[in-house]
Amino acid sequence: MLSKKTKYGLKALTYLATKDNKSPVQIAEVAESENISQKFLESILLTLRRNGFLGSKKGKGGGYYLIKEPHEIGMAAVMRVLEGPIAMVPCVSLNFYEKCDDCPDEASCSVHDLMLKVRDANLEVYRNTTLADLISK
Repeated sequence: MLSKKTKYGLKALTYLATKDNKSPVQIAEVAESENISQKFLESILLTLRRNGFLGSKKGKGGGYYLIKEPHEIGMAAVMRVLEGPIAMVPCVSLNFYEKCDDCPDEASCSVHDLMLKVRDANLEVYRNTTLADLISK
């Protein structure tokens, strides 16, 4: 299940991407428009800034803004930053692999095979979707 952090992060990115002039947008404006707690949103936007998706400006006229074009912001990268591993179990994760403690043999594990298919299907969608795709709807 998608966490609220990721859902709100995607909503905030989408909101910022729809701003024509790309000037800084105050957190309060995004929070009100997208019905997100301002305090929670501050944490999410800070994470996105630290990971190279957003820039920020302090003071009067300050706020957050995209530092890349929407077509350059892939959902796989956003999901990994906000949600963590894309795989549902660690033994199939590409970036966060860990052997499962309760599984003696991944090669014969039916759960492992199923989760590989789920991971690959999710990655296909995330890799082929950008922020531009989300705002074009």
